[in-house]
Amino acid sequence: MAFAEHEVLISRDAMAVYLYLLDATNLPLWCDSVRSVTLLQGASAAKGAVYRKMVAGRSGLSIPAELEITKARPGAEIEFHVISGPAHRSGGYYLSTESGGTRVRFALEARAEGPVGFLNLPGFLNRLGFLNRMLQRNVRSEVAQLERLKGVLELQPAI
Repeated sequence: MAFAEHEVLISRDAMAVYLYLLDATNLPLWCDSVRSVTLLQGASAAKGAVYRKMVAGRSGLSIPAELEITKARPGAEIEFHVISGPAHRSGGYYLSTESGGTRVRFALEARAEGPVGFLNLPGFLNRLGFLNRMLQRNVRSEVAQLERLKGVLELQPAI
């Protein structure tokens, strides 16, 4: 299992940041590993919405993963979990209003799942610690993408 968190202060009000994050179709605009996102079921940008995202794989091919919004507290919190894909992830965005903007903390937890091919490679690699180190590096990189979110939102005109 791997865990990481990162936070930034964005010069926008909490509701604007919240609404942008809640709409998962915005992910490709600030998360470099996400190529596209489409709504599969539920109301867009709401608790219970399920999205399919195509993420960049190591071989250059796109890998599908589905994520569900599990909690949405307007202006304060969004939680999600990935229900299919190469690693099971759960996490959230936690917002707080500060002078000068909104502090956003992105926390993410991931664990590798299932056998690879006919061998249980994740179990074998876990004994060596390799898979955990690789997963930890990936999760740290993913939460650090908040720096890109900050740049994207601050370049947009304030509403």
